[in-house]
Amino acid sequence: QVRLVESGGDSVQAGGFLRLSCAASKILDWANCWGWFRQAPGKEREEVARFYISGGAIRYAASLKGRFTISQDNAKDTLYLQMNSLKPEDTAMYYCAADWRCPTRGLDFTYWGQGTQVTVSS
Repeated sequence: QVRLVESGGDSVQAGGFLRLSCAASKILDWANCWGWFRQAPGKEREEVARFYISGGAIRYAASLKGRFTISQDNAKDTLYLQMNSLKPEDTAMYYCAADWRCPTRGLDFTYWGQGTQVTVSS
């Protein structure tokens, strides 16, 4: 069952920019918490950013704040992640996730996409 589908991943040079998209099925219109995660080879999945619609709260990983921006269209059809000043360390599979409320642990999000690959070369 397709509920979240990421796209926009590509191979870019360091210093470049990229915008990832996550198309959400209408069945997820009830979701209030949305987030982006990434996982590099040999590394654990880490949270990039999240926001809680009801509370209007947005949270970014400290090391990424200022370079990445999370947003969503008014219809909640698509979640975005704008990535600027990309570095080789940003190379990873990027995933979007959704849930009724934001879980304490990011990996506890209920719904996940299949991921989109981002590769940054030097």
